[in-house]
Amino acid sequence: MYPLNTWYVAARSHEIGSTRPLGRHICNKPMAFFRQASGQVAAVEDFCPHRGAPLSLGFVQGDTLVCGYHGLAMGGDGKTASMPCQRVRGFPAIASYPVHEAHGFVWVWPGHPSQADVALIPQFEWLGNPAFGYGGGLYHIGCDYRLMIDNLMDLTHETYVHSNSIGQKEIDEAPCQTRVAGDHVITERYMEGIEAPPFWQMALRLNGLPDDRPVDRWQICHFTPPSHVMIEVGVALAGNGGYHAPDAVKAASWVVDFITPETATSMHYFWGMARRFKPTDPELTEKIREGQGKIFAEDLEMLERQQKNLSAHPERKLLMLNIDAGGVQSRKVIDRWLAAEQGVVA
Repeated sequence: MYPLNTWYVAARSHEIGSTRPLGRHICNKPMAFFRQASGQVAAVEDFCPHRGAPLSLGFVQGDTLVCGYHGLAMGGDGKTASMPCQRVRGFPAIASYPVHEAHGFVWVWPGHPSQADVALIPQFEWLGNPAFGYGGGLYHIGCDYRLMIDNLMDLTHETYVHSNSIGQKEIDEAPCQTRVAGDHVITERYMEGIEAPPFWQMALRLNGLPDDRPVDRWQICHFTPPSHVMIEVGVALAGNGGYHAPDAVKAASWVVDFITPETATSMHYFWGMARRFKPTDPELTEKIREGQGKIFAEDLEMLERQQKNLSAHPERKLLMLNIDAGGVQSRKVIDRWLAAEQGVVA
C-alpha cells in the first residue's frame, strides 16, 4: 500500500513541544514523538510495554517519555529507562524510528532503521532558501493518500472544485503534457493571454502588479516518491515570456504538498506555498496562507466522499482518461518502490 523504507513528513516542528509528546499514525504505525532535553526529536512506538497504554498520553522528562498510566520512562531508543519501584533490566524494548528535523519539518523513517539515510531526504529549491517566503498548514483527510496524488497531478479539477478561487475554463482548454524521468513524474500546462483568476489577481496586487491585465499562467506538477508533489505555479503579465518572465512582472510560487499515509484510507496532508516575491513580509505570508488554506479545504469533501464510494464498490472499474496520465505514472512509480521492498526484511 505504501513504501516504508523512505522518509515521510511526520509533523511540523512547532507541533512537538518540550513537555508533551505528539501521537500520530504514520503508514499504519502508531508513533509517539517527543523532544528530548537537547531539543532533538525522538520517535518510539506509541505502546507502553507495561500495560499497552499509549505513550503519547504521557509527558516528557529529560530525555525520556514518561507513560501517563504508571510512570514507566521510555528512552528514545525504545528501551525502558526506569519505572517507580521496579527493576527494568528485563523489560522488552519497543520500536524506535529514525527521525530528522530540518527547515520546520520533522521527517520519520517507518521502515527498517538500518536503511535510514539522512542524505535520502529530498531537497527542494525552496527549502531553507531565504529567497522564498513560506506559509502552510496541515489537514487530516479520510482518503487513500494516492487519491490526493491523483488530485494534484491532474489540475483539471480546479475549473470545477475551485471555481471561485483558482479555477477557470482556460484550464480545460489548454492541453497538458506528462513526462517521466526515472522516478520523477512531471505534468505541465501553460495558458497564454488569459484573465487571472481571483487568487492570482490577489497575488498580483500583493506583489505590486496590476490585476486587470492579461496574464500568462503555468502549472508544472512534480511527483517524487514516496508521495511528494511540488507544483510550480504562477502568472506573469502577458507578453513578457510567461514562465521565463523576469520576477518584476510576475507572481510565482511553489505549491508544497507533503502527503503522508496514516492508514489505508486516511492521510496527513502538509500543505503550503513557497513564494518567490516579498519573502520577508509576514502579513503577506499570512494572507496567502489563509487563501491557500481555503482552496485546499475545498478538496476535502470531494476526496472523502470519493473514498467512501470506492470503499463501498471496490469491484467497480474506473475510466482512465488523457488528463489522468500524471496520476497513473505516479502510481506506477509507487508500485515499483513497493515491489522493490518485497525482498527486504523489515
